[in-house]
Amino acid sequence: MEREELLKLQGERVAAMVKRVHDSVPFYRNKLQEKGIEPGDITTIDDLKKLPFTTKQDLRDNYPFGLFTLPQTDIVRLHASSGTTGKSTVVGYTHNDILMWSEVVARSLTMAGVGKSDIIQVAYGYGLFTGGLGLHYGAEKVGATVIPISGGNTKKQLQLMEDFGSTVLACTPSYAAYLGEALVEEKIDRKHIKLKAGVFGAEPWTEEMRSQI
Repeated sequence: MEREELLKLQGERVAAMVKRVHDSVPFYRNKLQEKGIEPGDITTIDDLKKLPFTTKQDLRDNYPFGLFTLPQTDIVRLHASSGTTGKSTVVGYTHNDILMWSEVVARSLTMAGVGKSDIIQVAYGYGLFTGGLGLHYGAEKVGATVIPISGGNTKKQLQLMEDFGSTVLACTPSYAAYLGEALVEEKIDRKHIKLKAGVFGAEPWTEEMRSQI
């Protein structure tokens, strides 16, 4: 897409988003009114700087569903953060959100070299955390074979990695490093490990850890 066309599309989408939250969420409507902003004032992405921030406290104050723009009947899945520093941050997904999420993850996996011939071991946690299911749906969309093992159970991870011939590992970087150490401890021959790529995230990591992995 040409740059000007892209900017036009972005402007249309941000304008539609602001109108949607203004019309559907009392919290955002009040916050915009406090700034003297009407939905029609936001027409381009350059107007983003006019908008107020949403803080972590705002998310807590509107727990659990106060920031949703659609009724519960349109929500097909709920995810949430761990809530270790207070109330969990809750996210509701529509059916279309799930399809879009799958597409985004599929694109990311494709850029990492994942294809139909791959076997991807998803060692992100499944459940309220978004990681496991996010990678799972994206990998299936690519057409890869998915091992939905989730996190932990390290010996089983290594066994399946060796026996099933996993070519891609998806997990947090710290767990990837731990699996590498466990491979050495278990004296598994590296020739039996077919991994060619790793998709790591959900926590910060350094270039040194990247090199180690």
